[in-house]
Amino acid sequence: MIEAPTGSAWRRRARTGYGAFLVHRLSGVLLALFLPLHFWALGQAIEGAAALDGFLAWADRPLVKLAETGLVVLLALHLAGGLRLLAVEFLAWRAWQKTSVAAVAGFGLAIGLLYLMNAGVGS
Repeated sequence: MIEAPTGSAWRRRARTGYGAFLVHRLSGVLLALFLPLHFWALGQAIEGAAALDGFLAWADRPLVKLAETGLVVLLALHLAGGLRLLAVEFLAWRAWQKTSVAAVAGFGLAIGLLYLMNAGVGS
């Protein structure tokens, strides 16, 4: 039988892992909630050029661009968190895995900022 680690090392590991777990799960739920809106937007293209042009004009607002940036951050965090989770599942626990949680967060934010710079918010 395998015994769980004890002491402060276990508490640090659990706290870091739980934070990464929450980010991964919440980003997945938020992305799932976005899907109906995405399908609705795709449906605008089917309805014709006028409906699509109206939607695209609405989507050109700064607040919508900011929301798109949030979506890109969620996608990046979910992707990186999933890769981190695969590493946790298939590799033995090491100190670098705590660092990987910070790397995942940095990756997600960097992708979001890169998207925001190219989205033309405020222009």
